[in-house]
Amino acid sequence: MHLVTYRATVECEARLGAIAGDLVLDLARFGAVKGVPFPASMLEFIDLGPQAVTVATQLIADCNGIFPIGTAQPLANVKLLAPIPRPRKNIFGIGLNYTEHVAESAKSLDTSAELPRQPVIFSKPPTSVIGPDEPILHNKAITQQLDWEIELAAIIGTKAKGVSREDALRHVFGYTVLIDMSARDCRRAGQWIYSKGQDSFAPMGPMVVTADEIPDPQTLDLWLTVNGVEKQRSNTAFMLFKVDELVADISQGITLEPGDIIATGTPAGVGAGMDPQEWLWPGDVIVGTVEGIGTLRHPIVAA
Repeated sequence: MHLVTYRATVECEARLGAIAGDLVLDLARFGAVKGVPFPASMLEFIDLGPQAVTVATQLIADCNGIFPIGTAQPLANVKLLAPIPRPRKNIFGIGLNYTEHVAESAKSLDTSAELPRQPVIFSKPPTSVIGPDEPILHNKAITQQLDWEIELAAIIGTKAKGVSREDALRHVFGYTVLIDMSARDCRRAGQWIYSKGQDSFAPMGPMVVTADEIPDPQTLDLWLTVNGVEKQRSNTAFMLFKVDELVADISQGITLEPGDIIATGTPAGVGAGMDPQEWLWPGDVIVGTVEGIGTLRHPIVAA
C-alpha cells in the first residue's frame, strides 16, 4: 500500500489516505462503507498491526478502481502532509552510514576517518518534521552552514525489544523519504541534536510504502538535487549498517514502538564535503528522491 496523510482543503482536518492510481482513498470513510473500522490517522492505522494492511489491500483490490461515492477524490486536488505529521517520539538518526560519506565528513567535519564499528545514533525532535513542499527555515542568526542529506527512513510497525537481525524487518511497517537537514556550525561539543533538530529540519514524505511492497530495502536508488543540479546519488546497498542491523542494534537498549522512525543515513555529496564547500540559502530549492517511494521538493526561506 501507498499511504498518505492529507487535507482535502486548508480548513479540513488531516486524514489517512491510500493511493489508488490517481486517486486518494479516505480509509476511514471507505472502511465505514465496507464495515471495517479503519482509523483516520497514520499512527492509529500502524497501531492496528500488519493485519490492517492485508485487509485494506484486499478491500481496495476488490473494488477494481471503482470506489463508493464520497470515499475517493483526485490526488491532485489534495494537500499532502508529512505521513506522520507529529511523531510520538524523537526520530532516530543514523550518522556516517555510507563509506564515502564517512570519508568526506572526516575531511570537513572533524569526524573520524575510520568506519564506525557500531551505528552512530542521534535524534531529531517531532517539531523538526515538515511535509511535502513546505519551506525549510534558514535562520541566519544561528547558521551560515545549512546542508542537505537525502535518506531512506524506516517506520516501525510492531514493538521491537532485543530483536535479532534475522527478525528485525518483521517489525518494519514501511518506508518513506526523509531529508536530514543539518546546520553544520551548530554542533555543540560533538553533539548533533541542535544542529539537526531545528524546526523544519526533517522534511518527510510524500507517502509511506508498506514493507510488503519493499521486501528488500537495500536495493533502492536515492538522489538529491539543489537548484536542479545533482549533488547526491547512490543506492541503499551501500549502507554500512543495513536496515535490519539498525533495528536490531537500537532495540537492544531502546524499545522501538509502533510509529517510531529511523532515518538510515546519507550517502556522499553533502555540501560540507564539496571543495569549496556549498551551503543552502533563501531562494534555493532542494529535491530529494528515493526510488519506489517518491520525491520531496522544498524551498529554503529566511526564518
